[in-house]
Amino acid sequence: MTRSKSWARGAMLAFAALVIGLGLAACGGGGGGGGPKIALLLPESKTTRYEAHDHPEFEAAVKNACSNCDIIYSNANQDASQQQSQMEAALTDGADVVVLDPVDSTSAASMTQLAKQQNVPVVSYDRLILDSPDVAAYVSYDNVKVGQLQGETLANKLAADGNTNGPIVRINGSPTDNNAKLFGEGAASAFTKAGVQVAKEYDTPDWSPDQAQTEMDQAITALGKTGFKGVYAMNDGTAGGAIAAMQAAGVDPKTVPTTGQDAELEAVQRILSGDQYMTVYKATKPETLTAATIAVALAHGKPIPTTGLPVSETKTNNGTTDVPSFLLTPVAVTKDGGAGTSSVSSAEYGGQKLVGPDGYWTPAQICTAQFQSACQAAGVSG
Repeated sequence: MTRSKSWARGAMLAFAALVIGLGLAACGGGGGGGGPKIALLLPESKTTRYEAHDHPEFEAAVKNACSNCDIIYSNANQDASQQQSQMEAALTDGADVVVLDPVDSTSAASMTQLAKQQNVPVVSYDRLILDSPDVAAYVSYDNVKVGQLQGETLANKLAADGNTNGPIVRINGSPTDNNAKLFGEGAASAFTKAGVQVAKEYDTPDWSPDQAQTEMDQAITALGKTGFKGVYAMNDGTAGGAIAAMQAAGVDPKTVPTTGQDAELEAVQRILSGDQYMTVYKATKPETLTAATIAVALAHGKPIPTTGLPVSETKTNNGTTDVPSFLLTPVAVTKDGGAGTSSVSSAEYGGQKLVGPDGYWTPAQICTAQFQSACQAAGVSG
């Protein structure tokens, strides 16, 4: 924890130095306007992190660096055609750089080509844009590691419960999201190593919780209420759908460990109550700070910074080229921690606690009346 807090302080100091070095300290007043334009295009809102964290935290990081920078923001609501139109609108509006989290990782290549024609760099945010030579940088988490953490944590729980081989139900994410492919690769490697068998597997278009609930309904019908011992759900939204299906079918989710990802508010509450076994915490402040640092530099015609970032640059091949990449470290979270996971009360990355007064969530948000006793038992307090 000390190391994370030290990094957070150091990163902010280094970022401030970078801003001065770029000549941005005199960017203007607090209202903004008249400076470079930075577009942020996010893919959807069903995953709550985007509107609750990524959007406001990215804007705050940019404004902290360049108070007169303008932010052009759009959310595509899981519609690739709409995101294409939003890209065109941002370029028409004079965007100097675009930070793009693509709905469809492959079709987004046409958007980067359009930006390239106007000499506008594109930063691939959270999801990698595939098959394009025109991606300036990629900022995300190590998404194969995310899947490995999910798979290993579930496999360890199954073994502890005496169900080493499962079987399990797999509720995957959207087939158009390259991250879903990477999560699946990581999870599959963990399941193969542990000998966990998959009884039923589904892809979930648009990461829809409602569709995940339908898929889990189908699995229960096919396998029976006792025909599976765990559920691999790729994110917290699909976990919520799977858990709702189990509850509706009379299956106690407390007896069927279910994975998740994103540390959504309701998921953390489900973990505290025992209905969901784990999630993966991907702190958004270091991710948005990294993307904002790069975007501000590129918007001013400067190279990608080599200092002041939480991780060193690596390369990720997107099918066409090796993209400069900045991949952060995910954290597996269970109620009480142990076996390679952090507890809800202690989870932290990049100086951003999962639960705390200045955390990803505050205790007041998590510990509503329904969850007061669960919070106390888990040591979660203000």
